[in-house]
Amino acid sequence: MNDTPIPILLYITYLAGIAQFGILIASASTPKALDWAKHLKTLPTLLRQMFWVYGIYIVLMIISFATITVCFPHEMMSGTPLARALAAVIAIFWGIRLIIQWFVFDAEPFLTTWFYRVGYQLLTLTFIYLTATYTWLAVS
Repeated sequence: MNDTPIPILLYITYLAGIAQFGILIASASTPKALDWAKHLKTLPTLLRQMFWVYGIYIVLMIISFATITVCFPHEMMSGTPLARALAAVIAIFWGIRLIIQWFVFDAEPFLTTWFYRVGYQLLTLTFIYLTATYTWLAVS
């Protein structure tokens, strides 16, 4: 890419960073919505601890991806090998999450209100957007 990105492409990139912060805000309601306190209580202590550690690591990765994208959108669009590699990692991350959304998770029992159903569909659309945006950054 050239040194002066097309403004709309810059906004698309910047929005990808903002969207990831939005996912984190929405996911903050997950423990209550899915009643983790009740369900995790039945797990052995080590498994419960591992669950939380994995969750925290995922949150930290999303914060990292979002922060890098929001703070350095021009660099993400630069087409340098490092920018492409980072974009590819983020695209793979969100692409795998999208596949999990479609083919692994059975959220239906928890989509008990219109709010949860709409939220789940918006989440899926966001995963598509992020996968497409970071794939574009990786290959363009």
